[in-house]
Amino acid sequence: MKQIIYFSAEWCGPCKNFKPIMESISASIPVQFVDIDQNPTLSAQYNIKSIPTLIFLKDGQEVNKKPGVLSESQVKEIWNQI
Repeated sequence: MKQIIYFSAEWCGPCKNFKPIMESISASIPVQFVDIDQNPTLSAQYNIKSIPTLIFLKDGQEVNKKPGVLSESQVKEIWNQI
């Protein structure tokens, strides 16, 4: 099973711009939204150093990590490659 974890924070400007894209994607792709301030343990587990960051998982294993804001087509392209 494939999944995306989206790490962000309420105070992050780029995250606010990226969130609508990820919400749109979540209609067809499983996305877990994680606020780094609310869940520091998971953020540390995935070694999140900047936000926004996407972690792409396949069968529970990290297969790709993308920091920064991406377009919807970029996210879907990565998703289709895993």
